[in-house]
Amino acid sequence: MIVADQKEIAAFLADPANWQRGVQRVERIETHGSMVFLGGDLALKMKRAVKLDYMDFSTLERRRRFCEAELRLNRRTAPGLYRRVLPVTRGETGALALDGAGEPVEWLLEMARFDQDTLFDRLAGRGELTPPLVERLADAIAAFHAAAEPCPDGGGSAAMAAVIEANRQDFEGPYAAVLDQASVAAVIAGQQARLAATAALQDRRRRQGAVRRCHGDLHLRNICLVEGRPTLFDCIEFNDDFAVIDVLYDLAFLVMDLMHRRLPLLANLVLNRYLAHGGDLAGLALMPLFLSVRAAVRAKVSATMAATVTDPAAIAALRDEARQYLALAATCLAVRPPRLVAIGGLSGSGKTTLARALAPGFGSAPGALVLRSDEIRKCLLGLPPTETLPEAAYSSDIGAKTYAEIAARAAAGLAAGQAVIADAVYARAAERTAIEAVARLAGVRFDGIWLEAPQPVLAGRIDARRDDASDATASVLARQVAYDLGEIAWRRLPAAAGPDAVAAAARAGLAAA
Repeated sequence: MIVADQKEIAAFLADPANWQRGVQRVERIETHGSMVFLGGDLALKMKRAVKLDYMDFSTLERRRRFCEAELRLNRRTAPGLYRRVLPVTRGETGALALDGAGEPVEWLLEMARFDQDTLFDRLAGRGELTPPLVERLADAIAAFHAAAEPCPDGGGSAAMAAVIEANRQDFEGPYAAVLDQASVAAVIAGQQARLAATAALQDRRRRQGAVRRCHGDLHLRNICLVEGRPTLFDCIEFNDDFAVIDVLYDLAFLVMDLMHRRLPLLANLVLNRYLAHGGDLAGLALMPLFLSVRAAVRAKVSATMAATVTDPAAIAALRDEARQYLALAATCLAVRPPRLVAIGGLSGSGKTTLARALAPGFGSAPGALVLRSDEIRKCLLGLPPTETLPEAAYSSDIGAKTYAEIAARAAAGLAAGQAVIADAVYARAAERTAIEAVARLAGVRFDGIWLEAPQPVLAGRIDARRDDASDATASVLARQVAYDLGEIAWRRLPAAAGPDAVAAAARAGLAAA
């Protein structure tokens, strides 16, 4: 509900004459909670004078306070974008001014303007959202979550139950005509069942520090490139129920958004790169619920928007979008039995490429946990995935610790109910036996794949790598070729063909076994 008339101030901000010198045109972007005015290299954001159940900007003082909160919280991830809070003032003559000497009549957030074409939803629409860019994004989110303020009094199973119940009431009330009620009932029942099964885990994670002051609205439209770096902006500042959440529920919004846009490989890659920073793998058991709830909320938002527009085509599109989100909410709840696949082979054989191709189609949403030895080795040494390691980091002792960590993480992923793909050289028979034992102890199916190709093919692939976690060189490969591999009982696949052919052969073999 709008509680104050802001038309005069909006008209003032829309006039280029009231901006700094050189601004000839002002663009205006509106949402249900704000109006953003773009002029020159600046963006001025005004909060709407609204009072809703979840958002209260009804007084001038509240708008000032939330502008200051938005500035403070978004500077955690985008300090170069968020500049200051300033007033619109009214002078003695009644004229309005930006940051003038008169009485404040409105408060604005001043931001640096950025190229809208670098928004990640637009990059995705143009097919420019690449795996390396998504990996850098996941790195940024992991660093943000690690530094975010723990909030042990928020989140947990009670908060998740409240979200599910609010969705249930809305779906059965104002949106009953938009969405199939049998589908709604099935989704809500599935979410409630998942909630009951994971409530203790959610509350344990809350006590252990996994509930933090997060972004809260972490989808592709709230991520952009600033000086070439993935940058999170426009976090939730107005409602702690939305922002004080489990870090995996925060991440789940982004993963769900990628799934909705039919980018399953990128959705799986985001989660795996994030977890490569040492995340608690027990939390994987929560992802199907978190993804489903995020999709259900978006279904509700799309249905809400359909009720606020008048264009028949727009109404039809939003209703269809709501149904798609509801269908995704159901898909995310599907339970698939955990299984373990190990992919071995000498450097350059395409282990990581195959693991990433297979992962989205294995296990519960958003696909298999991928454990890459190159990343895990660096994580154990406290280094980022693309840091080049010295020769000493590849000693037999560190190698043994790396393989032991892969086994431990695989066991944790399986215990959380997720499929696991282990990606390592596995040149020694003892290493292969150890990873097979993980599956046997967990009581799940095991499949071993061994990739092989001529040495020149392997060397060419190694030379072509850029910004990759692997430190393998042609000399490393030469040493590997001399290994005594022993008897390999895993399914051998020729890896000289293109990645699509190798993936197709691997899928066929895994399905037939």
